[in-house]
Amino acid sequence: MTTTTTIRRPDAALALILAVAFMVVLDFSIVNVALAAIERELHSDATAVQWVITAYAITFGGLLVLGGRLGDLWGRRRMFVVGLVLFSLASLAGGLAPALPVLVLARAFQGVGAAIVAPAALSLVTTTVPEGPARTRALGFYGATASIGFVAGLVLGGILVQFLDWRAVLWVNVPIGLAAAMLTPVLVPAPEPVL
Repeated sequence: MTTTTTIRRPDAALALILAVAFMVVLDFSIVNVALAAIERELHSDATAVQWVITAYAITFGGLLVLGGRLGDLWGRRRMFVVGLVLFSLASLAGGLAPALPVLVLARAFQGVGAAIVAPAALSLVTTTVPEGPARTRALGFYGATASIGFVAGLVLGGILVQFLDWRAVLWVNVPIGLAAAMLTPVLVPAPEPVL
């Protein structure tokens, strides 16, 4: 049984959830444009470097249902924060990776964090925004944010690689993710767990 909780700051809570959803989807595509630079710097071949993308996609897609269930059992807001912290720390580790296996492992952990965050984010939208036009609008924003995030990843990734370094495509998640984790308890109410 799900419950709907009244949002104290509805616009701020929705903006936070959308920013996080944007970041998670952005990560699917932002690293694509950095693969050539990663290959050169970490002295890897093109086939091995593809695991940087695959590790994230497999863990993210493969653990989404489990991530959703963890939110049901232990609280959506709590798991949202846990997933954000894991995602952010894995991003930091990936940006510091001295070798390809470390980067691939970090990307796998990013995927685990994303698999916890994504269902919790969608669930927080549906349980905190009242039914009716407001929820319909919020879900529309959520879907649009995901679509824009994928395309924006290619553009932002190109800019970061061109003017900074390939590591910046991972480090960009760290301040955003940790700030969102700290703001979540302030802005987003905690719906009761569903058993």
